[in-house]
Amino acid sequence: MKKCINKGALKSVYVDGDKVSKVFALSYNKSDVLYEALNTARVEDTGLDIPKLLSISVESGQWVITSEYAKGQTLDELIKEHPENIDSYVEAMVDYQISFNKRSNPLLLPLKDKIKRQINSLDVNSNIKYELETRLEGLPTHNKLCHGDYIPENIIVQTDKNNKITGITAVDWVHATQGNASADVANTYLTLKLTNDSLADKYIKLFCEKTGTDMKYVNKWMPIVAAARLTRKKADEKALLESMIDICDFQ
Repeated sequence: MKKCINKGALKSVYVDGDKVSKVFALSYNKSDVLYEALNTARVEDTGLDIPKLLSISVESGQWVITSEYAKGQTLDELIKEHPENIDSYVEAMVDYQISFNKRSNPLLLPLKDKIKRQINSLDVNSNIKYELETRLEGLPTHNKLCHGDYIPENIIVQTDKNNKITGITAVDWVHATQGNASADVANTYLTLKLTNDSLADKYIKLFCEKTGTDMKYVNKWMPIVAAARLTRKKADEKALLESMIDICDFQ
């Protein structure tokens, strides 16, 4: 029997046994549905153990993507239930990210191309766009697997009786690209910072420690990723993102 676990204006998610179906609204763009399915398949092709895509169908005029159901709970839920274990939970999150950053697929969209397109679509002064694009081009081009929305809500975990994580995976790979892992880290950091400064700082500090990445290097991506995120036009993010871009420096 199908059970709705998430209902939204544009898409709803239903669980039926060991399968999960994402049902898109009638108004949802067909190409966006197919792109999400294709991206998920390309992440699968890297060999990463994620819930596998099973089918794409149309039911009552609505597009449906069906995948394996990842049993467990979100990392976000676990952190809220057991905040005393926050350090070990953040470590599991970082370790999993490091593991998938080691994979790649040349068929995934290059991260820099995606960000450049987002910057070009911004309604800002052309000088600001030029400065952001110049900074982007000056940063190293990598081909690592990047999630694009790696946040606790998109991380599914299994735990033992002591609430220690025994299994972990990520879902919602629609924004996956090939590129520089530090850009992916900057994006996660900005998302976390909107709601939990302490968690954001723990996360980025631990990632840099474990990978030997200089914090200054990740910070170089912050204004660029912040500008790209502005294209989502989320009112609750606007002030933080604009402060990260340091627009005044470009005027």
